[in-house]
Amino acid sequence: MDVAEVAELLAQVRRSSPLVQCITNYVAMDLAANAVLAVGASPAMVADPAESGEFAAIASALTVNTGTPSPRWADGMVRATTAAVEAGRPWVLDPVAVGATAMRDELCAELMARTPSIVRANASEVLALARVTGASSTAEAGGGARGVDSTDSVESALDAAQALARRHSCVVAVTGEVDVVTDGTRVATVTGGHPLMARITATGCSLTAVTGAFAAVAPAFEAAVAACAVYAAAGSRAGCDAAGPGTLRWRLLDELHRLDESALRDGAQVVSS
Repeated sequence: MDVAEVAELLAQVRRSSPLVQCITNYVAMDLAANAVLAVGASPAMVADPAESGEFAAIASALTVNTGTPSPRWADGMVRATTAAVEAGRPWVLDPVAVGATAMRDELCAELMARTPSIVRANASEVLALARVTGASSTAEAGGGARGVDSTDSVESALDAAQALARRHSCVVAVTGEVDVVTDGTRVATVTGGHPLMARITATGCSLTAVTGAFAAVAPAFEAAVAACAVYAAAGSRAGCDAAGPGTLRWRLLDELHRLDESALRDGAQVVSS
């Protein structure tokens, strides 16, 4: 996959404006919704179990983020993912801070049993998810995390990501300073972004929501690579002359909105193997 193909998928998102149901955490909700809008899709923040399943059946794609779970919030996730699978809709899991508490481990294991199309997570979350679901025994040595922050490198999580992808027939995107996407066989690496992106909250969570927009128009592997490349390019360009985290936040949305093929080539690099 190359940057021209990423640009074509971005154009498809803008042409079709898919409806993306986002079940995400309180901290990320604003940036996630605006990031989905900025790339040209339509967000719907529908999480309550009274309607989450019904809505998932009509949405183009679903994204689930476990950042601020509660029993009712978790019920909404389970109902939505069940309905999405039954309706044949793609869905993306962001297992925030899996490995930190027993509640998150049990919830993420239950969600993984519903076969997400894509898992988007940091390295420590991928290692922990592989351990929790029994996908990789080698992941037992890793999985260190500090709350929602990764303490492991993307490279150290590649074997666990491939094992996770093969066991659950999904695509895994491990994001960090460098993003790695795998379906268990193919591997793509995306570079770009800016160090300031780590100084604002919800960049990873909003990338998950944007991944849902691409999953609505493309196969899972291509969708995950395209989402990572678009975010890397937008982050790279936004960070160039940002005065600090505050200006980066709004400049990131502007760059997501303005991206074209030339800007993608300028801000991101995709290498497939």
